[in-house]
Amino acid sequence: MTSLRLLFLGGTGTISTACVRAAVAAGHDVTVLTRGSRDRDLPPEVRRLTGDVRDAESIRAAIGDQRFDVVADFLSFVPEHVATVLSAVEGRTGQYVYISSASAYEKPPRYLPVTESTPLRNPFWQYSRDKIACEQLLVDAHRSRALPVTIVRPSHTYDETKIPTIGGWTDIARLRAGKPVVVHGDGTSLWTITHADDFAVAFTGILGNPAAIGDAFTITGTHAPSWNQIYGWLADAAGVTDPRFVHVASETIAAWAPDLGPTLLGDKAHSVVFDVSKVTRLVPGFRTTVTFDEGARRIVAFYDAHPDQQRVDTELDAAFDAMIAHADRAGSARATTS
Repeated sequence: MTSLRLLFLGGTGTISTACVRAAVAAGHDVTVLTRGSRDRDLPPEVRRLTGDVRDAESIRAAIGDQRFDVVADFLSFVPEHVATVLSAVEGRTGQYVYISSASAYEKPPRYLPVTESTPLRNPFWQYSRDKIACEQLLVDAHRSRALPVTIVRPSHTYDETKIPTIGGWTDIARLRAGKPVVVHGDGTSLWTITHADDFAVAFTGILGNPAAIGDAFTITGTHAPSWNQIYGWLADAAGVTDPRFVHVASETIAAWAPDLGPTLLGDKAHSVVFDVSKVTRLVPGFRTTVTFDEGARRIVAFYDAHPDQQRVDTELDAAFDAMIAHADRAGSARATTS
């Protein structure tokens, strides 16, 4: 395989760190541009540049006269961000890879599985609408001036540092304290959850691939357990044999904890299963290797080894208690044990 010169805008996040490692393992020449304020363990072969991706002049100063086969943008969330990056790197790369989001697909989905032809529409979550607007800018640029863009849409991608439930570590702490844990809906909706190392295989496989130019790809695994299973595997990993899960409507949770509303109503409240045959045709070796029963064990092991990361959100913890008490009084809570 030909070695590529890659520039990652970002490279210390959950997804991007795994992609950097996969790209180095594949023999590519990898440069990472960040503000330098957050550092994760990256391979020693990676070159590090410091710059502000919100400032085109800062980007240009950091990269100098270098050219790259691929620029992968993990840090642009609104069209203004994309425009700033393009003003600094367009013409210096053979492929600009934009990391969008599968939450941009219509919610609730009319049909499953979701494919790349599913309409982009999310009336519940501004984050998703901003990603759609970024995509539109890039599609227009590809059509008008042949911008060599590839759009990637991941769904829920995690590593050992990311707990996928609405309460994060607060949920694990509640489980271990013998307290009931709130699960949105009835817990039976299916949720595609992908380990970052699996995502990185498909992502690395489309870099520098001419067949990926001017196209969009969903990159998720094929593992879609129910939320009851996800919470149950976390309880097992945490050593809790008799957890109590209280099912509360997503709309009710959003009313009690408004910060959770967009991600619930705009994504997690719905069964979401994806057809990834399009990216698999370009990267035949892509598949799910880490299912969440194993992922849950890795997560709990990481947090048990890093007590400083075990942060309970006291406000959310109190909100969970209030939701459960209210549901119990109303007789509307559905409690189950795993």
